[in-house]
Amino acid sequence: MRRRTARATRGQPGPLIRAWRRLAAYALIRQARDLELMHRALGFATLALVTLAPLLIVIAAADPLGRGGFASWLADGMGLPDRSARVLTDIFSPPPKVVGSTSVLGGITLALFGVAFGGSVQNGYERIWGLPAGPWHRVWRQGVWLIALTAYLYQEVLTRDLPGGVRIAISSALGTLFFWWGQHFLLGGQIVWRRLFPGALCTMIGLIGLRGFSYYVFTPLIVTNAISYGAVGIVLVVESWLIGVGFVVHGGALFGHWLLHHHGPERPRGSRWTRIR
Repeated sequence: MRRRTARATRGQPGPLIRAWRRLAAYALIRQARDLELMHRALGFATLALVTLAPLLIVIAAADPLGRGGFASWLADGMGLPDRSARVLTDIFSPPPKVVGSTSVLGGITLALFGVAFGGSVQNGYERIWGLPAGPWHRVWRQGVWLIALTAYLYQEVLTRDLPGGVRIAISSALGTLFFWWGQHFLLGGQIVWRRLFPGALCTMIGLIGLRGFSYYVFTPLIVTNAISYGAVGIVLVVESWLIGVGFVVHGGALFGHWLLHHHGPERPRGSRWTRIR
């Protein structure tokens, strides 16, 4: 009897392995690999810098309230203090006549590039939920999402003078609502609202964490890279931060999908993981 018990014990997995399986962490790792999360973050950062940043520069230059321009928007999003913000402003401040020198064709081109940026985010959400690519005539959704993104970034600038606690509460609530609505809208309403909320909440938590990381890591890098490499060094820091934003935007939605399917009320029985198609 003792020998049989010992053999049965040796055949069972240890507590760490059982906890790993119960957590379904391998499913999350596999989903991130199937999604090519890091590649998507790199693509997000490249498109944001090449297509979205010029569009936001024009919009910020046309700001009737004069909230400091695109460089101030960027410094506020990265959570930079005054010294690093001034270094960033010297690089990303546009010429005074940027709006007047922008032709109609140039504005349309910038808008089309911005729509392509929205399309890349939409494709990431579709891959996470295993949905087929949306038809071409839904491209208007990417344009509306881009307008909503610009409005969200603008309100972040408008609320930067509020007391710390009030601003954190407003930014967290509006950010969660934006990413909740953004997933539902870009996916064409194919996923119900309640299933998208965990991903929106995880995305906002990740962005708050990224802001804290940026304050302690990217703040000194801005100054040292400006001294060592000039404008190129600052652009590299901004690009690194945008990679982090892309990782959080896609990773937050992916993490919410994983929570729902492996630890939520809809967890399938007898299934160890849900693979991304």
